[in-house]
Amino acid sequence: MKRILLSVLVPALVGVAGCSEQQTNTPSPQEQTKQDAPSNFDEVYASITAEKIKDPLKTLSSDEFEGRLPTTAGEQKTIDFLVNSFKEAGFEPGNQDSFLQKVELMEITANPDMNMTIGENTFRYKEDMVASSKREQKQIAVTDSPLVFVGYGVNAPEYDWNDYDGLDVEGKTVVILVNDPGFENPDGDKFQGKTMTYYGRWSYKYEEASRQGAKGALIVHETAPASYPWSVVANSWSGPQYGLVSPDKGASRVAMEGWLTLDAAKKVFADAGLDFSEQKAKAQQGPYNQSLNLEASVTVENTFKKSASYNVIATLPGAEKPDEHIIYSAHWDHLGKDDALKGDQIYNGAHDNATGAAASVIMAQAFGNLNPRPDRSVSFLIVTAEEQGLLGSKYYADNPVIPLEKTVANINMDAMNVLGKTKDVAVVGQGKSELEDYLQSAAERQDRYLTGEDTPEAGYYYRSDHFSFAKQGVPALYAEGGSDPADEQTAKYRKRMNVIVTGCYHQVCDEYRDDWDLSGIAQDTQLLFDVGVGVANADQWPQWNEQSEFQRP
Repeated sequence: MKRILLSVLVPALVGVAGCSEQQTNTPSPQEQTKQDAPSNFDEVYASITAEKIKDPLKTLSSDEFEGRLPTTAGEQKTIDFLVNSFKEAGFEPGNQDSFLQKVELMEITANPDMNMTIGENTFRYKEDMVASSKREQKQIAVTDSPLVFVGYGVNAPEYDWNDYDGLDVEGKTVVILVNDPGFENPDGDKFQGKTMTYYGRWSYKYEEASRQGAKGALIVHETAPASYPWSVVANSWSGPQYGLVSPDKGASRVAMEGWLTLDAAKKVFADAGLDFSEQKAKAQQGPYNQSLNLEASVTVENTFKKSASYNVIATLPGAEKPDEHIIYSAHWDHLGKDDALKGDQIYNGAHDNATGAAASVIMAQAFGNLNPRPDRSVSFLIVTAEEQGLLGSKYYADNPVIPLEKTVANINMDAMNVLGKTKDVAVVGQGKSELEDYLQSAAERQDRYLTGEDTPEAGYYYRSDHFSFAKQGVPALYAEGGSDPADEQTAKYRKRMNVIVTGCYHQVCDEYRDDWDLSGIAQDTQLLFDVGVGVANADQWPQWNEQSEFQRP
C-alpha cells in the first residue's frame, strides 16, 4: 500500500500526547496461549450466540423506537435501553458518574419546496437534485452563481494533484465528480487505484470547496463510484440534517451543499456545449477545471434549532491498568420516520446499525462474565448522529472522556453480517495497523482467514465511527464477515438475502426479519471479543503500520 499523508488529516493528528513506553515492540499475538486468557474464556466466548443477539436486535429495530433519530422520543427509548443493558452487564458509567456524553447538535431542516435553475433548465428537489445548507440562516440564496467544473475537487500535495490550481472560485458554484481519480484507473498509478482515499468522500469535497471560498458545491452522483444509488442520497439528505454546534454558525462552509443526478449533470454539461463523459475523462488524467459558462440559482429555506443528543459510554475497569482503555464503538442512530411516506414510514435501521448496538450489548455481557477481568479497562462507546456525518464520534474524539493518550485501540462494529457464517474475515482498510495481528490470531481460532474488503473503492474505512479515532492517531480496526460462505446452504441463503439487504440500505425495508441467519453476527462478535481480550491483556500497545497514513505523533 502506498504511504499517503493526507493534508486534510495532518491538523487532526497533531496534539495527541506522547507515546507510552508500552507502545513499542508489540509481541506477536500468535505466540499467546489460552493460558494467557481468563480462566473461563472458552465458556464466555461460547456464550455469545445468535439467540442472545436476536432479542436486543429486535428491540432496537422495532417500530416502538421510531427509527432512532437523534433528539426524538426514539432516542430516549434507545439510550434508556442501552444504559440499562450495560448496567445489567456489570459496567460502570464511563463519563464520571454518567453513562451519557452530551453532544450539542444544530438541527437544520430545508423546506423541500425548492427547485434549482441552471441555465435554462429547472431541476426538481429529490428527483434531479438535493440542496441544503449548514449555515444558521433562515434563507440562503445562491443567485446567478457561475458554474465551474473542478474534476474530483481534490487538493492533494502528496499526489501532486490540485484541481483548484490557478482557479478563483469565490462566489462560484463548483461541480465535482464523486470518488477519487484512482477509481476509474484501478490498475494505474493514480492515488491508490481502486481503493478509495479520504479525498473520494463527499465530506472532504465540501470541506475543500469551503476552504477554496466557493459559494456552493454540487457533487455528481453515479452509483458505482458512490457505492450507493440515488435513493440513498435523496433519503439521507432530505429531512432534518444535523451538524455539531459551530462557533461561527456555519459561516466557514459553502452556502449551499448539494448533489445532482447523473442525468441532470449530463444535461448541464450539454447546455454548456460540453460532453460530460469527455470532461470526466480529462479529469481522470490529471488536475482539471473548466468553466461551464452557466449560472446556478437556488434558495434554501431553513428552519433550525439547537438540540442535544447523547453518546452512551460504559466502562468495565481493568484489573491491573484501569487507566488504559480499549474502546469498542458502534452507532445507535438511524433516519427516524417520514410522515410524508405512504404506508410504512419508519426507517427501522435493523441492519444499519441495530446489529452493531445489539452485538455491543451481548459482548458487554461477555466481558462482565470474564474471570479474572482483563488487565486494561474495556469501554463501549455507542454514538449518536453517525448517519449525519460521524458527528457523535467526531464530538467524542474532539472532547474525549478517556484521554486519547490512554486509549490503546478502537474496535468498531457497524452493519454486521446477517448473511450467515463465512470462512473469511474482511478487513476494511487492510494493512493499517498491528490490530490485524490480533485479528489474525482470533480468526485462526475460528478456522477463518483474513482478506481485504470486496469493494475498497467504496472507502468504507472513512465512513464509520472508527475513522474519528484514526484521525486522532488511535489505532482503529473495522472488520466483518467476508464473502466466502461457510457451506453450500449458507451460500444459497446468502445469494437470496444479499439482494434484500443491499436494496434496503437506508430504506424503510431495513427491518428485522425472522429469516435472518444471525450466526454470522455471533461469529464476528466472538471474533472481535477475542481481539479485545488479547489487546486488553497484552504487554505492549498495538501500533499503526509504517505504511498507514495515520500515526501517533
